Amino acid sequence: MTNLLTSLPHRQASKYGNREVFKYQDYETGKWLSASWNEFSQLVDTAALSIHRLGIGEQENIAVFTQNCLGGFVVDFAAFANRAVIAPLYATSSVEQISYIIRETESRLLFIGGQPQYDVWRAAAGACPSVEHVVIFDPHVTLAADDKMAIYYDEFLAMGQEATEAEAAVVKSRREAGTPDDLATLIYTSGTTGEPKGVMLTHANYDEAMRIHLQRLVTCSDNDLSLCFLPLTHIFERAWSYFCLTVGMRIAINHNPKEIQKAVKEIRPTLMCSVPRFWEKVYAAVQDFIASRKGISAYMINKALEVGRRRNVEYIASNRRVPFFTECQYKIFDKLVFSKLRKTIGIERGNFFPVAGAPLSDTINEFLHACGISIIYGYGLSETTASVSCYDPNDYRLGSVGTVMPDVQVRLGENNEILVKGRTVMKGYYKKPAETAAVFTADGWFRTGDAGKVEDGRVVLTERIKDLFKTSNGKYIAPQAIESCLGGDKYIEQVAVIGDQRKYVTAIIVPAYEALSEYARKMQIQYRTLEDLVRNKEIIKLIEERIARLQSGFARFEQIKRFTLLPHAFTMERGELTNTLKLRRAIINKLYSKEIEAMYA
Repeated sequence: MTNLLTSLPHRQASKYGNREVFKYQDYETGKWLSASWNEFSQLVDTAALSIHRLGIGEQENIAVFTQNCLGGFVVDFAAFANRAVIAPLYATSSVEQISYIIRETESRLLFIGGQPQYDVWRAAAGACPSVEHVVIFDPHVTLAADDKMAIYYDEFLAMGQEATEAEAAVVKSRREAGTPDDLATLIYTSGTTGEPKGVMLTHANYDEAMRIHLQRLVTCSDNDLSLCFLPLTHIFERAWSYFCLTVGMRIAINHNPKEIQKAVKEIRPTLMCSVPRFWEKVYAAVQDFIASRKGISAYMINKALEVGRRRNVEYIASNRRVPFFTECQYKIFDKLVFSKLRKTIGIERGNFFPVAGAPLSDTINEFLHACGISIIYGYGLSETTASVSCYDPNDYRLGSVGTVMPDVQVRLGENNEILVKGRTVMKGYYKKPAETAAVFTADGWFRTGDAGKVEDGRVVLTERIKDLFKTSNGKYIAPQAIESCLGGDKYIEQVAVIGDQRKYVTAIIVPAYEALSEYARKMQIQYRTLEDLVRNKEIIKLIEERIARLQSGFARFEQIKRFTLLPHAFTMERGELTNTLKLRRAIINKLYSKEIEAMYA
């Protein structure tokens, strides 16, 4: 039986032929290039032969350590053609992280992106005896003089071009022999509380994910253009990209996440999945612009937002008919205000924008919808092949993470933990039977670790159970809700809420340095270094006042009483963040123990 992903490149090439499927950037110039479905299908066939010629067997693991690139997509589907398994590694992974995953997967073949990944690999190579072949995507990578293992991607493809008919017949038989139970990928969790675990996702998991998303996301088509922004190591981006290819839409592959705003303006996508932080920055920038307007301009913007909220949140969100006068007002404001805002961002052709991976505040969510930016907010995990729930484009409710996906079952367990069952739920954790058993109930439901409730088929998240802590006064605190609320402020970049077994709640805050520096310039606040800036009494007072306003809706025991501003950001290199930019709370508590104790002195 042929799996959907295994046959996808050839199936779509027969339908679309020379139509563009990928836009991708040249490694040296950054110029956008193009690849058609026919070219993609041929590259997959050639790479599949090369993988076979390197001796990779059926259901054998292949490690891929790269930033987003066309070669990554090619290797995925070439591996599927051989019934091999892809184990993607974050491009920002450390020596220790890639060593652990390569050793556990016993990968003999490793694909590498650019110079940073190659240098990390060289430092890890001695701890990874399984690796026999290394293929480098970026032709400008400088190889070590003693490296006898690595070859460039072009050399790798040349191997496939020299394959015999007998070798081609082997790959063809493998492709046809694939079963739904075959492993497709090993998606490693980011390990916020321990070592990473390899989530075993089968072809059946992906086939089901494609089927239910086709039912839910009916407003997208092969006329759409999606910008691939999040790392393909993240299940959200990977499953979404597979869905895009299943639909037949084009994908523009953003190579450098730091240049996403530039890429959005160049590509003008109709779709793009992202984490809330992207939209928090958009919101902060727009709020700053609105605050600078006066007179008729300010009135116009505020009136537009009022009408936008009424139309898009009160009526469209509930699939109700919009009153004639409101619709007329909205069309005027959309032309005069919202269309210009969307064009400035680069999303004037936007269809909708999936958002997941972290809490998105209702304030920002409502604001974006009011502006005519259709946010499809959702919830899912690597273990559930992404989506458990998401908004219906014309039926959503703020405060929820959408309605449960078709044929996915959700119920509440102990402590209101969200439990999930369905054909998108993983097979288990790779080589970890004890951990696998621990996350499944006796009757086969997956424990998500998230607490919440289900209202009218909609999932409402309340807290991450592992993050939940209790003050010394016995009050439970859900830190993510507070962090999400503060994260929408233009002067706040990152927040770690503290308070476990403490008398009150405090926070370690990373300011938005550029915005803060601009404020200091306007207010003529003198400083030499960022250390000086974050210790300045006027700056501390500014943040204090903004926090007070932002958290006014929280109970008194939940509110931050004291905070510390850091002169540097949380980073993956220091272990404060996972590769998916989630906080490693234990590490933060340890690294900033002195600052934390001072807040309780």
